[in-house]
Amino acid sequence: MASYPTAHTTDIENPRLRLLNKIKNGEFPLMTFMALPSVRIAQIIALTGVDGIIIDCEHGHIGDDAMHNSVAAISSLGVSPVIRIRGPAHDIIKRALDTGAHGIMVPQINNAEEAQQIVASSKFPPQGVRGQGSAFPAIGHGLTTPEYMKTANETILTMIQIETRMGVENVDAICAVPGVDVVFIGPNDLAQSLLGYTPARGDEPEFVAAVDKIIAAAKKHGKWAARMVNNGSTAKEARKRYDTVAITGDTKAIQNWYISEFEVARSS
Repeated sequence: MASYPTAHTTDIENPRLRLLNKIKNGEFPLMTFMALPSVRIAQIIALTGVDGIIIDCEHGHIGDDAMHNSVAAISSLGVSPVIRIRGPAHDIIKRALDTGAHGIMVPQINNAEEAQQIVASSKFPPQGVRGQGSAFPAIGHGLTTPEYMKTANETILTMIQIETRMGVENVDAICAVPGVDVVFIGPNDLAQSLLGYTPARGDEPEFVAAVDKIIAAAKKHGKWAARMVNNGSTAKEARKRYDTVAITGDTKAIQNWYISEFEVARSS
């Protein structure tokens, strides 16, 4: 067990931290992914009623400049920006958190050692090895820099993704790592790793067993469980088992709307 407060146990109350506040209160916050590098896209999505926006720096078309601008735009509108980084390297985690993000998401975690490294890079001493030298992160939390440094370790959400066969095999040890807050299932990559194809139908026995194992490990170790879903109806169904979900993303939302409306326009 952790000997220091985490996002699960903190008694710090900051109304700016919408995602943390809702998930702690069991309110099933809704997230979505953002892959397009635009302040205006960030603002448009933030005004939809979403609770958290995952700025996708792994697969999205988003570099450092757009990452900073998106975090500022999203947090200023009362929504929580989370950055999905491209890998678990210390400098990448530091760079993402220095934007003022309310959390980070790290893809393809395979073992407890990787999870421990992520937690260490995410927290200031004595709990971790994160360095301080920027005025920017406090802004996204609506705090002064000293206030931010005192509270960041226990209010920033550290999310790790389980989306490989090895990650599933080691999921119990991964979920036991103190400081891991959210265990997020990446269903497409998980299906690719387990079954050799995507998208999964979702009813394949090996895929279902892996999802069950991940959720059970998260619950056993007191972590929040999350996943990506395709639409509102599947998000609603996910309330039974998950603490939060991400409903697709900006590129799919735009494309799907146009496709469906063009089909209507061309129908007889």
